[in-house]
Amino acid sequence: MTNMIQAAKNQVAALTQAAYERAAAAGALPAGAAVKATIEIPKDTAHGDYASSFAMAGAKALHMAPRQIAQAIVDNLELEGSYFNKAEIAGPGFLNFTLGPKWYGEVLSAVEAEGPDYGSSDEGAGRKVMVEFVSANPTGPMHMGNARGGVLGDTLANVLARDGWNVWKEFYVNDAGNQINKFARSILARYKQLILGEDGYPFPEDGYHGEDIKELAQAYYDEYGDAGLNEPESDELFAMAQFGLERNIPKMKEDLKKYGIEYDQWYMESWLHDRGFVAETAQLLADKGWTYEKDGALWLNTTELLKKKYLAEGKTQEQVDKLDLKDDVLRRANGFYTYFAADIAYHRNKLEERKFDLVINIWGADHHGHVARLQAALDGLGLDGSHRLVIVLMQLVNLLQDGKPVRMSKRTGKAIALHDLLDEISVDAARYYFNNRTPSSPLDFDLDLAVRQDSENPVYYVQYAHARICSLIARLAEEEGAAVPAAAVVDAAVLASTEELALVKSLAQYPEELHLAARDYDPSRINRYLTALAGDFHRFYNACRLKGEAEAVLSARLKLADTVRSVLANGLSLLGVTAPEKM
Repeated sequence: MTNMIQAAKNQVAALTQAAYERAAAAGALPAGAAVKATIEIPKDTAHGDYASSFAMAGAKALHMAPRQIAQAIVDNLELEGSYFNKAEIAGPGFLNFTLGPKWYGEVLSAVEAEGPDYGSSDEGAGRKVMVEFVSANPTGPMHMGNARGGVLGDTLANVLARDGWNVWKEFYVNDAGNQINKFARSILARYKQLILGEDGYPFPEDGYHGEDIKELAQAYYDEYGDAGLNEPESDELFAMAQFGLERNIPKMKEDLKKYGIEYDQWYMESWLHDRGFVAETAQLLADKGWTYEKDGALWLNTTELLKKKYLAEGKTQEQVDKLDLKDDVLRRANGFYTYFAADIAYHRNKLEERKFDLVINIWGADHHGHVARLQAALDGLGLDGSHRLVIVLMQLVNLLQDGKPVRMSKRTGKAIALHDLLDEISVDAARYYFNNRTPSSPLDFDLDLAVRQDSENPVYYVQYAHARICSLIARLAEEEGAAVPAAAVVDAAVLASTEELALVKSLAQYPEELHLAARDYDPSRINRYLTALAGDFHRFYNACRLKGEAEAVLSARLKLADTVRSVLANGLSLLGVTAPEKM
C-alpha cells in the first residue's frame, strides 16, 4: 500500500545518489564512495520538506568540505518529473528539498485509489497474532478497568489487522479454581439464607457480597425452590457454579457486544483442566528440570528461569543477584493446580498447539510482577516467551464528574459497571475516551466532557469535522452544482496556501501513524492523529473559501475536503466509532 512520506524519502535518496554519480562522472566529486545519509523532515518548513545529510555524511569518504559536496550535488540534481520543485543548501551542508504539486496530487490519488484500505501495510506478512483482552472473572459484572482494556484490545486488534497481521481476538474465561469455588459458596450461602434465614446459614468470610450474588441465589430459588437444600455439598457447589456462569457469561457477552466488541473465541480455563493439559504442562517443566517438590507441593524454579532470562537480556550478574526473586507453586499439597500453572498451560496452548507467532495480552498495571515470570516459564518450555509473548500494561481509569472522582453508581450504590456507564454516555464517547491516552498513562475520564457538544470534547471535535465536510459537499452540490472530482483531473498546483499544504501532509502521515500504532502496541496514536487532522481541516476551512472560487480552485479544494472525510472515516472505523454525516 502507498506511503507517500516514505516514497518522498526514497526519492530524495535516489535523486541525491544519481546527482552524486553525475557529479563524479563530471569530475566534480571523487567516484566510488558509499555514503549513508539520513533523510529527515525538518520541523520548520522554511528549511524545506525533507533534508538529506548526504554532504556531511560523505565528507570523510570524499575528503571534501560538506558545503562543497552539497554544491556539486545541487548542480547535478535533475528534479523534473520528481516530487520536488527545488533543492537548496542550508547550514553546514544540509540538502533541503521542497515538495511540488506532483507529490500533493499523488497523496489525493492514493487515498482515492485505496479507499477504506488506505494506510494498510503488509508489515505483519500474514503472521498469526492473538490479542487476548478483558478476560474478566465471570463472578460479577464488568467494571471500568474492563471498559478501558476492552477498547484498547479491540482497537489494537484492528490496527494490527491493517498492518498485515492475521488477527485472532480471544476472551479467557476463568471458570475454574479458587474464585469459582468462592463464587459458588457465595451463591449457595445466599440461597440457603433465603430458606433458613440470614442467621440460619453463615456467609463465608471471603465471599462475594454484591447484590448480583443475591439476585443469582433468588433466581436459583425461583427455579428450583428448596430442592437443592440437602444435596451433598460438592453437588450443591457444582450446581451453583454452573447456574451462575450460565447467566453471567451471556451478560458479559451482551455488554461487550453493546460496546462494539465481539471475539473470535471465548476460551474456557476448564477446557485445559478437563483434558489434563495443565498437569501435562507441569510435567513438561519437571522433565526439563525446572521444578522441585517441597512440603508436598510442586514448585517452579522461577528464580533460575528469571536469572537466565535477565542475563540473556543484557543484565549483569551483579544486577541479577540484587533482585528479590522468588519461586512459584504449580501444584499445591492438596493436589490442586494453581492459577499460575493454568496460565502457563494456556499460553503453551496458544504458542505450541495453536501456533500463534505472537500473543498479546492486555493486563492491568497491577499484574506487572507476573509478566517476566510467565515469559520465563514459557522460555523454560522452549517456546521463546520473552519474544513471542507481549504484555501491554494499562493504568487505572479515574472517573470524574463535576470535577470530583466518581467511584459508585448513583443507581445501585456499587462500583460502576460497564452497562451502567453505557447508560450514561454513548458507545462512541466511551470508546474514543478509553483509547485517548497511551496504555501506560493513567486516564481521567470526565463524564461531563464526554457528553458536551463542543470542540472541548475530542470525539465531538473529530466527528464534527466529518459531518461538516459531508454538509459542505451536499451544499456545494445543491448551490453550485459542484461534484467531488476524480483525483486525476485535479490541478494540485492550485493548492498553494499554508493551510492546504499542511492538510495534504497530514493525510500523508496516516499510514505511518497506523504502522507506529501497531509497532508500539499503542492504538491511542490513532486518536491523536484524528484530532490533529480535524484541527488541520478546521483551519483550512476557515482560511480557504470554496464557494465562488474559480473552477480549478473549487475543484481542488472540494477534492481535498472529501479526501479528509475519507481518512477521518477510516480512522474512526478503527476505533469502533461512527462517522456521522450530520450533527
